[in-house]
Amino acid sequence: MIHFVLLISRQGKVRLTKWYSAYSQKERTKVIRELSGLILTRGPKLCNFVEWRGYKVVYKRYASLYFCMCIDQEDNELEILEIIHHFVEILDRYFGSVCELDLIFNFHKAYYILDEVLIAGELQESSKKTVARLIAAQDSLVEAAKEQASSLSNIIAQATK
Repeated sequence: MIHFVLLISRQGKVRLTKWYSAYSQKERTKVIRELSGLILTRGPKLCNFVEWRGYKVVYKRYASLYFCMCIDQEDNELEILEIIHHFVEILDRYFGSVCELDLIFNFHKAYYILDEVLIAGELQESSKKTVARLIAAQDSLVEAAKEQASSLSNIIAQATK
């Protein structure tokens, strides 16, 4: 089971967090501080698995971001690396060569994509096409809601003149 997902920049800034296990806000801050210090200082030639507090942290660096997932000791690290890569490929497909700024300015979409891939710390959808279809449907719903809100505000503006 995945306990949490962290996306950390090379400067140590947290870009996305998703917690699947119960942690207080104080514990979350401590975990982020510990792991960012641990992962960012590791050399590029070292393996992508770290033993930490009785768990394993699996991470992978893509451009300027570290994608980290904390799992149980008995879970398969290579499967988690594949899940990380799967998530990055979906982000790439959606944003067209995703970068850190895409995640900063469209964090809600990144969370939505992550929620389509993982639920309760388990892989939900392994098909990139299915996830892309669901995201496109969500985007069309958002656009329809924006258009409806715009037309309602126009009607209200016309009525108040």
